[in-house]
Amino acid sequence: MSKVAILLADGFETIEALAPADVLRRGGVDVALVTINEAPHVTTAHGIGIDCDATIGAYDFSACDMVVLPGGMPGTTNLRANERVCELTREFLGHKKLGAICAAPSIPAELGLLEGRVATCYPGCEGAFPEGVRPAELGVYTDGNLITASGPGFAVDFGLALLALLEGRQAADDVAAGMLVAR
Repeated sequence: MSKVAILLADGFETIEALAPADVLRRGGVDVALVTINEAPHVTTAHGIGIDCDATIGAYDFSACDMVVLPGGMPGTTNLRANERVCELTREFLGHKKLGAICAAPSIPAELGLLEGRVATCYPGCEGAFPEGVRPAELGVYTDGNLITASGPGFAVDFGLALLALLEGRQAADDVAAGMLVAR
C-alpha cells in the first residue's frame, strides 16, 4: 500500500487538501494529514478547523512514497517559510514523488527544482517558474514523479492523477467511476 503525507499549514485551500485525501483513501492509499504547526490542528483559508493525523516533527517520512503540497493563501507562504517543508520538497522531488496544486507549485519553483520540467500553478503564481515550464492551458500535469494542478477546480482530478501515479491508471479509473467523475 502506498503512503502519502499531505502537508498542511494555516491558511491552506480546503478542497485542495481534502479532495485528494478522499480520492487517495478511496483508492486504498494510506494518507496522513501532517501539519507544520506544533499542535495537530490547522485552520483552512476559509476558517475550517481540521484535526491532523500528525505534526511534521513527529511524522516518519522515511516510509512515505509521496508528499503533497496544497495551495491557498497564506497556506503556501506558511509552507514555504518552513525549512523542513523545503527539505521534504527537495527530497521527494529528487527521489520519490511530489504533488503540488494552485499556489504550492511556486515552492519547488522558488527552490530551483522545476528547470526542464512541465508544471502548472494558479495564474499569477508562476513568478519563479523557469521559462517554458508552465503550459498555457490550465489543468493537471504529470511530469515523471511530479504532479501539479492549476487550482481548486482541479482538486478531484489532481487526486485521481496522484492515485494513478501511485497505484496505476486502473485504480484511478475505478475510483473515478465510483465517484461518478467523467474521464
